[in-house]
Amino acid sequence: QVQLVESGGGLVQAGGSLRLSCAVSGRTFSTYAMAWFRQAPGKEREFVAAITRSGSTTYYADSVKGRFTISRDTAKNTVYLQMTSLKPEDTAVYYCAADLNTIRGSSAISRIDYWGQGTQVTVSS
Repeated sequence: QVQLVESGGGLVQAGGSLRLSCAVSGRTFSTYAMAWFRQAPGKEREFVAAITRSGSTTYYADSVKGRFTISRDTAKNTVYLQMTSLKPEDTAVYYCAADLNTIRGSSAISRIDYWGQGTQVTVSS
């Protein structure tokens, strides 16, 4: 069993920054590809960013490319999402996800092995 615990969400003004963290416990951290998804009120959950098991490759949704950065720290069993130049449309609950296979986009949602409980990010205009 794998447990994912997100932290770092909050309220920020447009143009500001936040860093989300996802602490992973249970199985070997390096076994899993990691990703961030988000879900805004009334909308479907969508892919934000992903990183391979080795950390050598990252993937981003077009809407966040150039503003968000995903990274992982094997020593701390933690994956991060650094968010800059935040916009009101980034407002959502952000979920951490872990899967044995590479995650590249929203099509992976149905097969994700583990989800975190989510952390709220609110960007005011």
